[in-house]
Amino acid sequence: MTYRIRNILIAVGLALVAMMLTLFYVTNYKRSVQKSAASVQVYVVARDIPGGTSGADIVKGHELKVETVQRKDVVPGAISNPDQIAALVTTGPLYAGEQVTVRRFDDVAAQGIRSQLKGTTRALQVAGDPNQLLAGTLQAGDHVDVVANLRLNSQSSASVTRIVLRDLTVLTAPSETAKLSQASTGAASVILAVTDTQVQRLFFVLRNADWTLELRPVVNAADSGDRTDTLNTILGGS
Repeated sequence: MTYRIRNILIAVGLALVAMMLTLFYVTNYKRSVQKSAASVQVYVVARDIPGGTSGADIVKGHELKVETVQRKDVVPGAISNPDQIAALVTTGPLYAGEQVTVRRFDDVAAQGIRSQLKGTTRALQVAGDPNQLLAGTLQAGDHVDVVANLRLNSQSSASVTRIVLRDLTVLTAPSETAKLSQASTGAASVILAVTDTQVQRLFFVLRNADWTLELRPVVNAADSGDRTDTLNTILGGS
């Protein structure tokens, strides 16, 4: 084989390799383009949703809808299943039409008390002594009733006792706020969830009566009929 023929064969071989590499590149590029252009389904917000809304409420309220977009238009972190946000809460408002992404959510615990307030629910911090607040026993998430002893009037020593509020949720237990509250008021405190009308009754009791909290059962809690006790009902055994 002459030197010239050998060079020709080498050139032809290199040309074939270059052609194969180019073909491989073009084929992969086409596949990439086709993959990007492929249609996929994503979840988008059906209507505006305020910040602090739980993912569970969004899913339960059917606030999501499915739309088809090109793969290249999928937002990073977009959910593929509503269950991915069921235990989370929005960190800010979501707007109708935007893709739902886990980046717009955070853990419920990270949002603290605010994530548990909805509609007419309010949070009220109640100061009291350890016995009133069941300090050391009460935990966040427990449910309590408020028992109060009220004087009938300022001129008489006669009083009545009854349960004035039932089934209030404990948002923060005494042990979690004790250091802060003791430094400022000399008492422990608990934060309770109440409605905007319950808060009026509770505030009246806190200012005008002796009171205490009672812990409700964790499961299968039940209520007896309402009653009011006075000295006569107690002595009469009724």
